[in-house]
Amino acid sequence: MQRRKFVIWLVTGSFLLACRQEVTPTPISGSAPTPTSEPTVVPTPTREPTPLLTPARTPEATATPGRATLVALYFLREEKLAVVRRPIPETPRVGTAALQELLAGPTPREADWGFTTEIPAGTELRELTIADGVATVDLSSDFASGGGSFSMRARVAQVVFTLTQFPTVQAVRFRLDGQPVTAIGGEGVIVEPPPGRGEFEDLLPLIFLEAPGPGETVRSPLRVTGTANTFEAMFMVRLSTADGSVLYEQPAMATSGSGTRGSFDVTIDFSVPQPTDGVLRLWEYSAKDGSEINIVEIPLRLEQ
Repeated sequence: MQRRKFVIWLVTGSFLLACRQEVTPTPISGSAPTPTSEPTVVPTPTREPTPLLTPARTPEATATPGRATLVALYFLREEKLAVVRRPIPETPRVGTAALQELLAGPTPREADWGFTTEIPAGTELRELTIADGVATVDLSSDFASGGGSFSMRARVAQVVFTLTQFPTVQAVRFRLDGQPVTAIGGEGVIVEPPPGRGEFEDLLPLIFLEAPGPGETVRSPLRVTGTANTFEAMFMVRLSTADGSVLYEQPAMATSGSGTRGSFDVTIDFSVPQPTDGVLRLWEYSAKDGSEINIVEIPLRLEQ
């Protein structure tokens, strides 16, 4: 019976896929760069995890004590990029604050969930500027120390993804100790021209969850976003309580699949009588044998 349902989902997904349009990335301007302020808009879920989380303010605004901005940090999980999201004190220099959080590495709790970093301990942020869609980040030379080809590519990708979460940044230029560089480390990871997210497709899991992040407190309706490259663009989404009670389980669909990565945006309505621990799980059924593959699972705190 489960296999019959899966076939129906595949047929339905193929029909829907034909009706969708792919989104074309906005090209990076080739004009001479003009320095601008840091990004002021941060991606947030439909509802904020806590009443204190608010969008970033404009550069002219002053920080408000006690308020916070939610930012995404890109670490690694099983050698693929994975997102954690942290509230940071509200600041007009949100890009700088996000990078400083990234350089600090996973917290002990995040490490327990399997998150790691390839950015060497001791790496310092010297300066961050943004112009014409390109962020120029100046890091201490520690950034290029140690590690092989995977480590070098992963650490560059971590910085690129963390900065390109902001709509004003499409690519990242690197400096080390104030000096422009065209490659990072002895493995020679090319960073000129400035790379964007597309250069690191191989470091993404086939189902890449961007929001919510692990450990977040969420309320109904819950918005689940990310990208996927699955067979016929189909995959499954389940929200359950920590004791296994299923609150939501439905097939979902990205804007493209079967060799092309597409985006997804799923809204989950759920109800819990009181705050409780939960689990968000995304996976794909194997077209070969129906087994569950490409599993992504994170803990959440559920509130009504």
